[in-house]
Amino acid sequence: MGDSAKKPGYYPDLVTPKALSIGPKIQGTFAKAYKAGVKIAFGTDAGVYAHGKNWLEFVFMTEGGMPLMEAIQSATVSASILLGASDILGSIEKGKLADIVAVEGDPFTDVQKMGKVSFVMKDGKVYKN
Repeated sequence: MGDSAKKPGYYPDLVTPKALSIGPKIQGTFAKAYKAGVKIAFGTDAGVYAHGKNWLEFVFMTEGGMPLMEAIQSATVSASILLGASDILGSIEKGKLADIVAVEGDPFTDVQKMGKVSFVMKDGKVYKN
């Protein structure tokens, strides 16, 4: 669990006690699973906190020892493979869905840049530029 998740108001009151007690264990479990070679696809329990914060999973994954490139791949190519949809998702190739996001700056110098989405394309249509 990252520091931002420990701030008051991050989770609803009903969820806060469990999140504070279980969160640190999740990070340790994630680190063990990653080091053991478990296949990991990016995903969150975003229903328990404010919409738009799921990008923080990139921060949590890197804090757990996963290199950022692998965390990005867990949200793209790895997720498409684990979902059985790699023929249409997961990479930018001819014939695949054109679902693309871009961030401002270089996330490899600051993982927080993953939260600064500046471009969004869904099915080839630009929604944010």
